[in-house]
Amino acid sequence: MIPKVPSYWLTNAHVPICSLAPNSFSSQTPEELCLVNIKIEQGTIGQILPNSVSLDDDIAINLQKSIVLPCFIDVHTHLDKGHIWQRSPNCDGTFATALATAIDDGQKYWQPEDLYPRMEFGLKCSYAHGTKAIRTHLDCFDRQADISLEVWQTLRSQWINKITLQAVSLVSLDYYQTDAGVALADKIADIGGILGGVAYMNPELDAQLDTVFKLATARNLELDFHADENGDPNSICLQKIAETAIRHQFTGKITCGHCCSLAVQSAEVVKQTIDLVRQAKIAIVSLPMCNLYLQDRQANTTPYWRGVTKVKELKQHNIPVAFASDNCRDPFYGFGDHDVLEVFTQAVRIAHLDTPYSNWINSVTQTPADLMGLSTAGRIAVGLPADLIIFKARYFSELLSRPQSDRLVLRGGKEIDTTLPDYSELDNLMIK
Repeated sequence: MIPKVPSYWLTNAHVPICSLAPNSFSSQTPEELCLVNIKIEQGTIGQILPNSVSLDDDIAINLQKSIVLPCFIDVHTHLDKGHIWQRSPNCDGTFATALATAIDDGQKYWQPEDLYPRMEFGLKCSYAHGTKAIRTHLDCFDRQADISLEVWQTLRSQWINKITLQAVSLVSLDYYQTDAGVALADKIADIGGILGGVAYMNPELDAQLDTVFKLATARNLELDFHADENGDPNSICLQKIAETAIRHQFTGKITCGHCCSLAVQSAEVVKQTIDLVRQAKIAIVSLPMCNLYLQDRQANTTPYWRGVTKVKELKQHNIPVAFASDNCRDPFYGFGDHDVLEVFTQAVRIAHLDTPYSNWINSVTQTPADLMGLSTAGRIAVGLPADLIIFKARYFSELLSRPQSDRLVLRGGKEIDTTLPDYSELDNLMIK
């Protein structure tokens, strides 16, 4: 469909107004879409004009109101755990079993010859679906740090022209109280990663957080925490992280993922936490599919709670909110295909983000791009790379009703092969 020429127009494209430069266009639909003509020149966006403007005789492709989005940004994943379900399933679906099963699988199999093909499989899926950048958490206890980070560095180098990769260390926060934890912080600084970990409620949490913030400050590192991934109203790790950030006057970026317990806490606690999060300038990443899968799961009982955090309330207080894939076909989530459109679709359905859709599409494009420090990603503007996804759907109601398997993905203005990798590529790894 896309011509192999250096210059062409995409006409009558429906683009969310929030994906364009502020105040440059007006909305033309209740879903805040506007019709524009986009000129692609030498792989970049040369012009964006209202569709009412007459064009010259250049090659023009009439998209007939097809939605055009910037490429997706997946800001919270676990590529190292991906695609182990067949050999290590979570048969009762609980968080405790997921954790124990993943640890056991890691101890048995996580060498380069196992990690590399599974992580690359995830990248292949992400790229074909239209993802441009990925942040992955990597289990980093003891020797696993050297193994996993080396594989990640290899993939980062090999995929540099396709997907921007960021790595976050994943350990429990008590690990940073040890010499090995300090060495891990040094290693993360050396590779340009993000310091991260899982916060659990425990008597030493304040001291653990103080140590992590000191390590990050000394090495000029950003922070990315797993927090409150449970339904316990007494779990207030997010609040503790915010208080620590304020106490340390931390100026680096802080991202907190999950934050599920916020949804089951009292209005008073929610208000107090949100006020602290805003003051600490913390961004929140919700993982709608994984949290729906794990939270409120009890044997022989129909779940009531949807698992997601208070995304609307957070956003109403100008706190950045993003959605991301999280786990894929592993003990923490038995499904998934690294498709951020599926993430957004499920987020809209689970959290009632429709009518109005407002600028929620930014939660998988511009907002996570900003969290990853990618100023040229997640938006459509003159002078930026023509990294776009074209859907046949003309409105959000159409976009979110079908898988959109026939989407076109442009990178540098050129159509890429969107064929997904075959699961048989992983067959030799699934032998227990």
